[in-house]
Amino acid sequence: MDAHSKAVQRWLKVTPAGLYCEAGDFHIDPARAVPRAVITHGHGDHARPGHGAVLATQETLAIMRTRYDGDDGRSSQALAYGETVRLGDVSVELRPAGHVLGSAQIVLAHGGKRVVVSGDYKRRRDPTCPPFEPVDCDVFITEATFGLPVFRHPPDDQEIDKLLASQRLFPERCHLVGVYGLGKAQRVIMLLREAGYTAPLFIHGALEKLCKLYGDFGVDLSELLPATAADKAELQGQIVLAPPGAANQSWARRLPDPVVGMASGWMGVRARARQRGAELPLIISDHADWDELTQTFADVAAPTIWVTHGREEALVHYARQQGHDAWALSVAGREDEDE
Repeated sequence: MDAHSKAVQRWLKVTPAGLYCEAGDFHIDPARAVPRAVITHGHGDHARPGHGAVLATQETLAIMRTRYDGDDGRSSQALAYGETVRLGDVSVELRPAGHVLGSAQIVLAHGGKRVVVSGDYKRRRDPTCPPFEPVDCDVFITEATFGLPVFRHPPDDQEIDKLLASQRLFPERCHLVGVYGLGKAQRVIMLLREAGYTAPLFIHGALEKLCKLYGDFGVDLSELLPATAADKAELQGQIVLAPPGAANQSWARRLPDPVVGMASGWMGVRARARQRGAELPLIISDHADWDELTQTFADVAAPTIWVTHGREEALVHYARQQGHDAWALSVAGREDEDE
């Protein structure tokens, strides 16, 4: 372990609740309710209810209020990208992560060291949120959801073209696409719009609140109609977006012979596609793939890299081969919730 790791570990530690910044007395994306939390983004494995005080982007705070019945902490503070606030002896700044609306990397400066906690991120363009910004640092703490060389995601427009080609091939059937409610749903909608699909899109009721929230923050999703209010004839030849697993629910019986799709980075794994019952797997991920992860290591120029929640071993091995001092960091409470 190099000098950067040893210096930072004096004030940034892994606890049962998650990553804890002792010098600032706050947790980052804690796995349970804590007195003070800094939150990278609104997915449920990173943003949980019940905290005393929460610091995040205004979008993430709004997402928390929407998902948790108004609960974004007993007190909350919104921080814009590029702004800095002092928490205890630590300077805290948020920079775009490119993951979902409001997602942020957390930049910590203390004791002459700069640490970047990536949260979840991706490097490719997303029409629903600002792109990831590389930040030079001494220690980079990265996710590793797709941290194996086998994970190289195809271009998004290629996957959207697959969906539209299938729709043309089966005009009498409806296409039911499984999408996670925060980030994936809105991104797939925008990718369809950019591909020239101007017809109304039908959405499951579970997606409505967050789609409206994206609209409130200026992401124009165009015309969305409630799938649960439409009859079978109306849905013929249409695209319906719903949470993963919705094809197995009783409401799906109203769909006319649906082609079941699933939009996820895991759809490149055939066993996962079969498990989800995906006739049309769409490899669209909100996480960095192998090439994006390794490119980020070069871009941030951090001598020290800590790898967490994902396939740590391969990424640690790669980073060490490239001359970084790299270590796996085991943080509780992370899931593949957003895929």
